[in-house]
Amino acid sequence: MKKISIIYSSQSGNVEVLANEIYEGAKEAGADVTIKLVHEASKEDVLSADALAFGSPSKNNNNIDQEDLAPFLKQFELTLNENKPVVLFGSYGWDNGEFMEKFKDLMNDYSFKVIGDIAVNEAPSKEELKKSRELGKLLAK
Repeated sequence: MKKISIIYSSQSGNVEVLANEIYEGAKEAGADVTIKLVHEASKEDVLSADALAFGSPSKNNNNIDQEDLAPFLKQFELTLNENKPVVLFGSYGWDNGEFMEKFKDLMNDYSFKVIGDIAVNEAPSKEELKKSRELGKLLAK
């Protein structure tokens, strides 16, 4: 059984909705899944997982959350992440979701293997919820 950790930051609740859909998809596919807000997560949650999902709203000039998520992820900059599979998810309001490209670049720089992503404008649509659930299933493969 694959072990998956979902770690996210949410401001208005939209990222949390995506996180829960990814969780449900991974559970449906038979994975052992942990879901945590970033301030509840530990380094061990990342190191012990077979696959990961990280989520953030777009903040401060098209960046991921710089207060909680960015510092949490920074601790893996020099870790041998062995191309661990990662799904990235997030929401944006006033930009066009450019933060997701920066998020993917950051994860690649930290030697994670981004296998999927979703960025939604405000609240996710039914189609975006379905895609999020499918991303959870993808992590469990």
